[in-house]
Amino acid sequence: MASRHIRDVVFVDGVRTPFGKAGEKGIYHGTRADDLVVKTIRELLRRNPSLPAERVDEVSIAATTQTGDQGLTIGRTAALLAGLPRSVPGFAIDRMCAGAMTAVTTTASGIGVGAYDVVIAGGVEHMGNHPMGQSTDPNPRFMSERLVDPAALNMGNTAENLHDRFPAITKERADAYAVASQAKLAAAYADGRIQPDLVPVATRRPGEGFGLATADEPPRAGTTMEDLAGLRTPFRPHGRVTAGNAAGLNDGATACLLTSAEAADELGLTPKMRLVSFAFAGVEPEVMGIGPVPATEKALAKAGLSIEDIGLFEVNEAFAVQVLSFLDHFGIDDDDPRVNRYGGAIAVGHPLASSGVRLMTQLARQFADDPSVRYGMTTMCIGLGMGGTVIWENPNHPDYGKGE
Repeated sequence: MASRHIRDVVFVDGVRTPFGKAGEKGIYHGTRADDLVVKTIRELLRRNPSLPAERVDEVSIAATTQTGDQGLTIGRTAALLAGLPRSVPGFAIDRMCAGAMTAVTTTASGIGVGAYDVVIAGGVEHMGNHPMGQSTDPNPRFMSERLVDPAALNMGNTAENLHDRFPAITKERADAYAVASQAKLAAAYADGRIQPDLVPVATRRPGEGFGLATADEPPRAGTTMEDLAGLRTPFRPHGRVTAGNAAGLNDGATACLLTSAEAADELGLTPKMRLVSFAFAGVEPEVMGIGPVPATEKALAKAGLSIEDIGLFEVNEAFAVQVLSFLDHFGIDDDDPRVNRYGGAIAVGHPLASSGVRLMTQLARQFADDPSVRYGMTTMCIGLGMGGTVIWENPNHPDYGKGE
C-alpha cells in the first residue's frame, strides 16, 4: 500500500443568503429551504469560474430539522437542483447549531486523507417552516432516569442556568454586549464588509408577489440599553435572558468551498484560510452554552497553540451570557476588538444549522482586511450540551504556512 500524508485543507470561498426573521412576517415566508441552499451553491460556482462543476467531489448540507423542504438528503437534492452533474454525490448532516461547522470539518477530514479534492459544505435552517423541535419525540428515559434536567431541552433555560452559574454575568452586562453587537454589525454594513458575501434571493410572499432579499432582516441598528432594559424574560420570571440579548428565530442558508491546497493551486483558486485544527466537546446539557470552552481548549492543544496566539475570534452569539462565559474563562475583555469584529448572531441572526459557515465567512473577510493576524477561531455552543471550535490560519500573514 502506498504511503500517504495528511494534506492541507483550505477555505476558498464562502457565501450566504441574507438572514430573515422566521414566521409569516419574515422575508422568506413562502420560500423553500432547499431553494435557499441552491442559491448559495450556484453563487459559489459563479464566483469561482475556474472550478469545473464536475470537479466537486461532495456536497454536505446540514439542517437541524430534517423534514419537508429540509429533508430528503438535502445535500444530494440541493446539488441536483443547483445543476451540478449527477456524478456529484451529497449528504445531509445534523449537529444542531453546529451543523454547517460539522459539514465543514467532516468533509475537510475527507480532503485531508485524500478522499476528496473539492467539496461544498454548508447548512440551512428555515425556522419559519420548521420551528426548533418540531415533530421531535425525546425518549422518555431522559426524564424517567434523570439523564438530563428537563430544562436542558429548552435552550433559553440553559442560558438562564449559565447566568446562575456565573453571577458576575448580570443582565446589564449581557444587554451591554448585545448593544455592542448591533453597533458593530451596523458599522460593518456601513463599511461594506458584509455585503460582498451575500447572495441576493428572489422571494415570493403569499398574496404579495415577488421581492428581492439583499440584506439581513434581523438587525436593529441603534439599539440602546434603554431599549433592552424593559424586555420580558420569557424563560424565567425576573430572569436575565431576553429577546434583546439572544439570537432570534431565523431563516437562512450558507455554503463554502473547501479544497486541498494542491487542488487550489491546480484550479487557480486563492485560499482565504487554512484549517489548522478542530475539536468538539460535550458538557452538561443543562449549561450547554459553556461548550465552546472545552472545545477550544482541545482545538488549541491539538494545534500546539495558546489562546494568546488567536488574533480574531468569531464566537456564535446564541446568547450573550454564553459568549461572556467564554470570554471570562480565557481572560478576554467584553469589548476586546478581536472578538466578533463585525458583530454577531444577536444582531445578524442564527438560522441554527447554517451559522457555522457564517462565522467562517466573516473570519475570512477579517483575515483579508487584517494581514497582521495569523490565527483566528470560529467557535459555537451546541444544543444538548456540546461545543465546537475550528482554528484557521490567515494566508495573508507573513508567516503563513511556516508550521504551528
